[in-house]
Amino acid sequence: MDYLLKTEASVYSFADLEREGTTIWDGVTNPVAVRHLREMNSGDRLVIYHTGDEKRAVGTASVVSVDSSDAKNPKVKIKVGKAIAEVRSLSEIKQTKSFAQSPLVRQGRLSVVPLTEEQYRFLAGK
Repeated sequence: MDYLLKTEASVYSFADLEREGTTIWDGVTNPVAVRHLREMNSGDRLVIYHTGDEKRAVGTASVVSVDSSDAKNPKVKIKVGKAIAEVRSLSEIKQTKSFAQSPLVRQGRLSVVPLTEEQYRFLAGK
């Protein structure tokens, strides 16, 4: 499965992930987003998306492990992938047919969003 993880660049950016190599993705409170975190598996592909002023997909990562022992606060260890060469802005995403029904555009405040294979390829530039 593929997912998009939203983060405010001033709080934790893709550059921070590149510098650290791995991080624990936790602290998500929205019940739907928490469910998506619990559903993740090792090897799942991720797109890192900067919210706030940027509103764009900026890099890739992958799931290393998932600790769901605390059902309300799963801890997902992720490792950095690559910066996206051709970043996709929210306005571009909204104009792309494959995102018409996506929670990314329909539920703007959702911080963990499942992606289809087509959506992942579009965002990651693959």
